This record gives sequence, structure tokens and C-alpha cells, in this order.
Amino acid sequence: MAKKSLAKKAPKETSKKAASNAPAPFDAKNLAHTAIFEHAEKRDHVGSFISVEFDDENRVATYLFNANLAGYKGWRWCVTIAKVDADATPTVCDLVVLPGPDALLAPEWIPYRDRILPGDVGVGDIVPSSPDDARLVPGQSALPQDEDLDTAMAVELGFGRARVMSIEGRDQAAKRWYDGDRGPQAPLAQAAPKPCHSCGFFLPIAGSLRATFGVCANAISPDDARVVSVDHGCGAHSEATFTDLVIN
Repeated sequence: MAKKSLAKKAPKETSKKAASNAPAPFDAKNLAHTAIFEHAEKRDHVGSFISVEFDDENRVATYLFNANLAGYKGWRWCVTIAKVDADATPTVCDLVVLPGPDALLAPEWIPYRDRILPGDVGVGDIVPSSPDDARLVPGQSALPQDEDLDTAMAVELGFGRARVMSIEGRDQAAKRWYDGDRGPQAPLAQAAPKPCHSCGFFLPIAGSLRATFGVCANAISPDDARVVSVDHGCGAHSEATFTDLVIN
């Protein structure tokens, strides 16, 4: 335990000794100001002095000045100046413009594939697919019921598509469709006389989503040619018939 305690104290003593031998902070404010003036396009781009910070040995100083630059609200000129020893002449090491705590910053970059929304793709637009899209897997991973092909034969002969939807991609699509305007919670479905699965115009889709979704084929339905859930519905149900008028 005694050795441990001595080992811990040693660095602190060394640090104090180094600090006591460190030269006094130097004043290079005018040098920093002049360096900024030489770099800035106009003198009024250089604002007031903010602060200066020194390293532990008082050999490197960082000066901050307000930057009056159009479009850079809250930014600061940052000048780094070094002095090797007490007799050396201060030298400008670096000069940049950095954002302050309340600076106006550009929004975080979002890749184009994450910014595209439904309706953004128009006639003639091309949206390249990503090789690492989690919604897709190589064609040989296709479920036989989704491709109507024998998996072994498809791989051997090269049939089918290069990529098909992954389980994650199918889950995303199913949730999006089911929670959307053509799912069971849509106002149209809530007011429907019967669900889509009992409608003669309902065409179940093929593959693993067949039990949950189909396509509406009723020309007068607002969902014609669209994917609907089996428990969706509308007023154009094939079995929604009028009852005979009863006269008392």
C-alpha cells in the first residue's frame, strides 16, 4: 500500500515542479490582431477581443476575437501563437474561424437516401440504390413462395432478380402499409360495411404477405389498384347491397 501511495504522489510533485519552472505568460495580442487583419478581406470583419488561453507551460497561446462575417453569426477568429522559450519571438502557428457556443451552424448532413420522401421521385428522376440497403438481400436468398421458383434451380441457372426484399424490408413495408391510409384504422375502413377480405374485388398478393395484404380491383373504390390490408374496407364492398324499402 505504501508503494502505491508514493507512486501516485510522484506525478503530482513533478507537475508542480514543471509548473513552477514554466515561463510567465507572454502578451502577443497585437501580433494576433495583426495576423487576422492580414487574413481578413476587410478590417471591419475583425471584431472585439474575447479571451486568451495558455497551455500548461505558457508556451502556446490561443487568442479569440469576434468574427464579423456575413453568414457566420457567433463565429470567432482563433489565432494560435507559440513562444519556444523566454527569449524567443512569438510566432503565429495557425489562424482559423471557429464557431462559438451560440454560433449559427449548418444543419447536420443527412445522406440523400434518407432525405427522399414519397412524391419526390418524378418523371425522369433516377434514385441509385445502395449496395448496403438493409431492405434488400441477394436474389439467392429469396423465399420460394415469393419468387415462384425453385431456389436451387434459380441459383444454379441464374434465374430471378439480383436482389430481393429482406425480412427487415418486408417488415418495414408491412408496418407502413398496415398503419397507413389503407389499413384497418383508416376512417374509410372504420365506416365500411365489411372488410376487404370478404370483397369480390379483393385480389390477394402473392408471397409471404399474402395472408395480410391484397390489391383492390374495384374501379369505383378510392383504393382501386392499391395495396390494402385484409381488414381494410370501403363503401364499395361487393356485398354491400341495398335492402328493399319497407312501407308501413
